[in-house]
Amino acid sequence: MSEENNQQDAGQADAGGPVFAIQRIYLKDISFETPMGPEAFTKAYKPNIQQDLNIQANQVEEGLFEVVLLLTITARIEDRAVFLVEVKQAGLFAIAGIEGPAVTQLINTACPQILFPYAREAVDSILGRGSFPPLMLAPINFDAVFVQAITAAQQQAAQAEKPEVVN
Repeated sequence: MSEENNQQDAGQADAGGPVFAIQRIYLKDISFETPMGPEAFTKAYKPNIQQDLNIQANQVEEGLFEVVLLLTITARIEDRAVFLVEVKQAGLFAIAGIEGPAVTQLINTACPQILFPYAREAVDSILGRGSFPPLMLAPINFDAVFVQAITAAQQQAAQAEKPEVVN
């Protein structure tokens, strides 16, 4: 069935129509640390949660991209790390018949939107194994994150072009 789908995708690309298809979703890497050790379970559990995310992409071959969603969650109590979880949730995506900025937007919005629920489940699963409660991470609007990143890059470029005024 998967081979049949791949052939259909390739046929669409040959016909000139756009192709966006998930080829595979997989957990690339996961790390879990509890720096406080058993002391973490003797404190009142109201941690400050910090969430960082990043997206990496590379072209594996013509029309095939690996997109990796890096999600790092740090929980702190009294400025001490209770736990640290790092997940690299990856996917292989067939993209053809789409060019330029549209590919960049697809890789930075649609792909991580597909990967995020898998990363969220991996975080909750590993926290459960560490005997911590699940985090129930809120969904992320990757379209808004992408627009924000583009706007910030444009502002930074505009600042770099302004001549420096010396008094």
